[in-house]
Amino acid sequence: MALFPFCKTPAGAVRVTRIQLLLYCLLLSLIIYFLHGRKAGVSVKSPHPYFQAMEMARGREKIDKAAVKAAPVQTLETPWGAPLVWGDTHNSAWRRAKFAQRGIHTGLLALVVGTYAQFIRRFLTSAETYFLPGQMVTYYILTDNPRSFDPPIELGPERQLKVVPIAELPGWGRLAQRRMALLADAIRDSVGSEVEYIFCADIDQEFVAPVGEEIFGDLVATLHPELYGMPRNAFPYEVEEISSAYVDEDEGDYYYTSELYGGLVSEMYKLARACSLLILQDQANGLIASGLEESYLNRYLINHRPTCVLSPEYSWWDSGLAVDVPVQRLVSFGRQCEALDKQKREDHKC
Repeated sequence: MALFPFCKTPAGAVRVTRIQLLLYCLLLSLIIYFLHGRKAGVSVKSPHPYFQAMEMARGREKIDKAAVKAAPVQTLETPWGAPLVWGDTHNSAWRRAKFAQRGIHTGLLALVVGTYAQFIRRFLTSAETYFLPGQMVTYYILTDNPRSFDPPIELGPERQLKVVPIAELPGWGRLAQRRMALLADAIRDSVGSEVEYIFCADIDQEFVAPVGEEIFGDLVATLHPELYGMPRNAFPYEVEEISSAYVDEDEGDYYYTSELYGGLVSEMYKLARACSLLILQDQANGLIASGLEESYLNRYLINHRPTCVLSPEYSWWDSGLAVDVPVQRLVSFGRQCEALDKQKREDHKC
């Protein structure tokens, strides 16, 4: 058995065997590994920080929403080849020139019930200034209170307002469950024969910059400003497998907002009809998706990808999670209020 000089002491050299030397080396390796593991364990970062902010990820891990904000990347095309629209790009200018020559008649539809009547004049006044200027536009307002329009709102040339009375729908939850059915009925009964395109928008919004012909497409959806640029696992799709709005983990490209969507009347009727049936299926089972109508909208748009996707410029509100955009074009006061704390909500009269 070989012997090796190891160190010297006052009593003389100490000699160790080959086996002892190997054991010393093994012990030293274990000590280094243990210390390195502890250091790495302390520095591990938490998973993506969006779900706790949204408070809608039932059954998923809730994650601390420490300051993560998506960087603005102006992608101009979706993975399936549809245009992703930013208003001031050359592509958008080309699209405006292409559609402007056609003289398209477009509808803009909003649902107004209860206290939401307070937003009507601001919404319509801003739309008169910025929504498809120079084009033929009919505003369709579905409301339980037609008297909200007294005195009448003055409109420009080739612009008209049509008020569609509906039964009273108390409570936001009931309203959200019925909006798709009301949209389908309106398209079937009158809208479909009067306009070529129809866009559905929440009434508690304001147009603050031009929204032109670049938005036209067979089926148009708008990216959620707090989720643009986020990874797929941050999207608050419906997670309950028994829900008709359920989205599997390997599905989905983007998360779309329900603040603005539209397209050809034929495509919008298909969308509204399909979503209303999904909602009815869940109601029959005593269910409602966590994101209400937005969950069903996203479920539909996964199966029927939009032919035109609008950037967050076309649906924006000020929050710590909203992506920075070159131009804010349509701003949501309702979502803005949701992003505020209790004191600020009171200050803004939310």
